[in-house]
Amino acid sequence: MDIPKEVTLSELIEWCEGLGVNLSHAFVLSGVPPDAEVSDIEELAQTVKVFGRVRVRGEKYHSQMQCKIVLCECRQPVSPDHTPPEIRSVRGELPWKIILLTNRDTETPQFSDKIRKLLQEEGKTMDDVRALFSKEPLHGSSPDSIIRAVGDLLEKTMRPSSDNTVFRRLRTFSGTIPTPPGEESLEHWLAQARLMVEECTGSNREKRTRIVESLKGPALDIIQAVRLNEPEATPSDYLTALENAFGTPESGEDLYFAFRSMHQQFGEKLSDFLQRLERSLRRVLHRGGISPQRMDQVRLEQLIRGSAQSDMILVHLRLRERKERPPTFLQLLNEIREEEEYEASRRKLNPTVRQVQATKETKQGKVKSIQSSNLPEGLVGPSPLASVTLEGQPCQALLDSGSRVTIVFENW
Repeated sequence: MDIPKEVTLSELIEWCEGLGVNLSHAFVLSGVPPDAEVSDIEELAQTVKVFGRVRVRGEKYHSQMQCKIVLCECRQPVSPDHTPPEIRSVRGELPWKIILLTNRDTETPQFSDKIRKLLQEEGKTMDDVRALFSKEPLHGSSPDSIIRAVGDLLEKTMRPSSDNTVFRRLRTFSGTIPTPPGEESLEHWLAQARLMVEECTGSNREKRTRIVESLKGPALDIIQAVRLNEPEATPSDYLTALENAFGTPESGEDLYFAFRSMHQQFGEKLSDFLQRLERSLRRVLHRGGISPQRMDQVRLEQLIRGSAQSDMILVHLRLRERKERPPTFLQLLNEIREEEEYEASRRKLNPTVRQVQATKETKQGKVKSIQSSNLPEGLVGPSPLASVTLEGQPCQALLDSGSRVTIVFENW
């Protein structure tokens, strides 16, 4: 089965370049059944020994011929002299045609290779070049127009941009438990790394370098194993490998059940509880336990269900009445914080006066009253006890030597 006439070789080359696949390592399979799984395609393609390890990078469905066109990438460069023209399926179907993308006639192969290499290093594609001249009609694909487009593209990429300087260096992560001082936990480190991968305008090579330079210990060993097995792994593949190695083995359903069991702790502000819910909900989303469209509704439902000490804030913000049109996370967080600040200022202006129970006065005290004696004054002299030391031990002794005489000055 030949390649469909509607798809030209140049379109296949642009498709390959758009996905960032090296043309010398790529080939296209034509006539693949629509129900063929990716694993089956890779397994059948790897039966050709010259291909080695094969990975499916893209699929396109051709409605007229009712088949798929599959773009595959090999670990080693494809040799046109040793590549068979087709692959026969084990299920007895029609053979799949093998189309190589390197057998094409070009007047200036070195120049085009340099352009493709330059675009790959800058993280750009030919679509970015065309976008520069989307408003200006290009007269064919003359060398002058290509050179002018590449020059403008280089001017934009070489221009210092604040976006390239935002993410300087990630915090250190080793995967050691408990987390050593000066390092980040897996959850916080992954959040920063994903933000860097999504927002940084650098190339994939630069992103991989930033990830590797922040790792050490067991985490670095995992990435070295990934690079050994998959030299062309993307930064997202690095993060996925680290999460699988050091993250929780719980599925999206398990994390969603744990999210539904969260409650506000004693003394915890409602805004802090909301942020704790958001972190848990992000993990559920990343594991596929919930769709992004349901996040606002599920977040509000669990906030109402789990809040046990902030009923007045829920009433003032009318959150129970807003379930049909729930607010976003940032909008909800701002509203709750404003209400908490209002409640705090109102408590300062109106201090609460509490009643304190006082003890009753009583005439009976612990001090015993001194009863008067009938003995006359001066009859009783000083105490006959004296402090003495016997064999080094202090003690009280009764002196009866006659040295102490009781003198009575009055008759009685």
